[in-house]
Amino acid sequence: MRLVIEGLCVEVAGKEVLRGLDLSMDSGEVHVIMGPNGSGKSTLAHALAARPGYVVTAGSVTLGTTDVLALSASERARAGLLLALQQPLEVPGVRPLEMLRAAGADPVGLRERMSAEAARLGLRDEVLDRFVNVDLSGGERKRAEVVQVGVLRPAFAVFDEIDSGLDVDALGAVARRLDAATREWGCGVLAITHFRRLLHELTPTKIHVVSAGRVVATGGPELAEVLERDGYEPFRALP
Repeated sequence: MRLVIEGLCVEVAGKEVLRGLDLSMDSGEVHVIMGPNGSGKSTLAHALAARPGYVVTAGSVTLGTTDVLALSASERARAGLLLALQQPLEVPGVRPLEMLRAAGADPVGLRERMSAEAARLGLRDEVLDRFVNVDLSGGERKRAEVVQVGVLRPAFAVFDEIDSGLDVDALGAVARRLDAATREWGCGVLAITHFRRLLHELTPTKIHVVSAGRVVATGGPELAEVLERDGYEPFRALP
């Protein structure tokens, strides 16, 4: 399957943030988006998830033959597009098991599969019986979201600031699980990050540099070395 974003323009509070962003990736690939603050990285993630307040004014997003922009947020998730937020939200009164059932997970053996995924990520099993993200540390929330990936097995998983709140050990566990997901069922991983340390744990197929609301450079893992040496200044697009 292929995820294709073409000419995507998005406004937030009346201000244009994405200005014709293009990006495409295939199942089983790992793509990393990097760029300076305010470049539109998180806006892309929220627009893909149909978050209220993020208004698509032009462009298209297709998942295989499916017009993603014509779907509601829940329909996008059921179609195989999963978004993990930078700061996962608390959902008091709802437990992970209930949320995963509502998202379409096979109920047969669901709790056991959740436990198996938690064990792979070094997440305490008792966390799975709490309300979603309530009284969890930042690292526990991130690992709990990766449990969802392992259970739901989406076609593509989009992670906004995947490494935020994770220590070195937790980042390694998350990266290894996502790397395995690309092979186990061909999950495509689109990871948005500020930090190059992620690239030491999760090897990208491609790296995209975003500036002023559009992709201004794309390359392989070697692009990380250029960013490490020169920073983002050579890639800044004019507003």
